[in-house]
Amino acid sequence: MADDNQSELPTATVLILRQSGFIGLMEPKLSQKFNLLKAWDSPLPQDQFLTTHARSVQALISSANGPPITTQILHLLPSLKLIATTSAGIDHVDLAECRRRGVAVSNAGKAFAEDAADSAVGLFIDVMRKISASNQYVRDGLWSTRGDYPLGSKIGGKKVGIVGLGNIGFEVAKRLEAFGCSVSYNSRSERPYLSYQFYSNVCELAADSDALIICCALTEQTHHMINKEVLSALGREGWLLM
Repeated sequence: MADDNQSELPTATVLILRQSGFIGLMEPKLSQKFNLLKAWDSPLPQDQFLTTHARSVQALISSANGPPITTQILHLLPSLKLIATTSAGIDHVDLAECRRRGVAVSNAGKAFAEDAADSAVGLFIDVMRKISASNQYVRDGLWSTRGDYPLGSKIGGKKVGIVGLGNIGFEVAKRLEAFGCSVSYNSRSERPYLSYQFYSNVCELAADSDALIICCALTEQTHHMINKEVLSALGREGWLLM
């Protein structure tokens, strides 16, 4: 009886504004449970398409790659109850308008934290050891006329400051610690249970670091956080990874 009642429940309509590789992977499973509206399949302009389906759309899947979920889009979707973004960041969503309309917003959480941390540490190693730069040097044939490419720098022993010790920042810290780096951080609040040194001021963190790795979300509070003063504190010999 329970299964029969469940099968009679109406299928929720989920809107997807832009095609992506991730959506392509998830579409077979999503289409089994939801009625998917793919805006890119329609010849109608976006505003007209949304107006046509305004009353049926209950959920929207978005990503940081766009399009931004603006007040205008939310106004065209009066039945919307949930926005699920495939990214960890949610700065592409008008959160104030979502709160006003009672629309819940969810993000990827920790799902991509380890992958992002792997990429960040990979970039750090690449810059320190000059892997990409020296590879291009050889490909351009410069070694035959200019001689050997300058050596890179070792990773172990470097003082690395992490700006934003959230899910991604913490994963970066763990990986760098394994390389023998001295890790310190700046974040919205101190984590006293961690052994990493905390700096409440980004300039002070930069002054005591060989490299800064930016792991915080882009918000009104963090916009232009890395300014002239921070770069001056980091110094001409410092590295900045964002």
